[in-house]
Amino acid sequence: MASYRFLTADIFTSKRFGGNQLAVLPDARGLTDEQLIAITREFNYSESTFVFPPDNPAHTRRVRIFTPGGELPFAGHPTVGTAFVLATTGEIPLTGDETRIVLEEKVGPVPVVIRTRNGKPAFCQFSVAKLPEVGAPLPPRAALAAVLSLNEDDLLDGAWHPQVVSCGLPFAFVPVRDRGAVARSRIRLDQWEKHLAGTQGEAVMIFAMDAEEAGHDVHARMYGPGAINVPEDPATGSACAALGGYLAARARPGDGTLRWVVEQGYEMGRPSLIEIEADRSGQQVTAVRVGGDSVLVSEGTMTVA
Repeated sequence: MASYRFLTADIFTSKRFGGNQLAVLPDARGLTDEQLIAITREFNYSESTFVFPPDNPAHTRRVRIFTPGGELPFAGHPTVGTAFVLATTGEIPLTGDETRIVLEEKVGPVPVVIRTRNGKPAFCQFSVAKLPEVGAPLPPRAALAAVLSLNEDDLLDGAWHPQVVSCGLPFAFVPVRDRGAVARSRIRLDQWEKHLAGTQGEAVMIFAMDAEEAGHDVHARMYGPGAINVPEDPATGSACAALGGYLAARARPGDGTLRWVVEQGYEMGRPSLIEIEADRSGQQVTAVRVGGDSVLVSEGTMTVA
């Protein structure tokens, strides 16, 4: 038997019991793949992360990310949260007001900036390893409306048509008229299985450019009933990274650094705030960054046979 230290944190929030929960094992050496998935299912959060020494000594750590459904090549709140936990516990030394690290993930090296507040880590921001890519076409709006338990005229069209975009993990983005439609949405599994299961669009982010609070820009929900096995996620950094690509492609004027604050998790009672930055030059998105606050919640040890 061996004992492993774990910590839990709430990500994309500055208040405990908000945001998205994350479990982090800061030294997971010696664990098998079967044990990693068993531990993930024991926590039963949307994701857990397991930290290893880097393959490339120029990088900071290697991170494996698991949902209860299996391993992911990349995910946003686990990237932000792992950096925050490692910095908070002193596993990563701070170098000043900003500390720059690189985490190795299956998608590739992911740069992360850790910013301090009153001398302590508070805000972490990652840069995508893969720039936004448009995926396969989605089913017609009527089918997507049925999946989301909405009327077809709730969904936007034209330049704001539903679209799959990926920064390493694909999502179907479904823009709707207002946040009321976002709040009314519910996944109908029979319709989801008929139209989206097994496709690039099986994880769905529905959103409106109609935020609930002043200073915010987007109100969103993310449903992932498929392979990632997350019925609804309170904060999805990987989806927000791809959303930055979707929004940047439609911004007028579009050059320079574009910024949005996304509200997510409000309907779940776990309000989250995710900050997106996208750099655009001409018609090209040249960089996307996603960040937010985090707060440590608990720590302990787990004995693994």
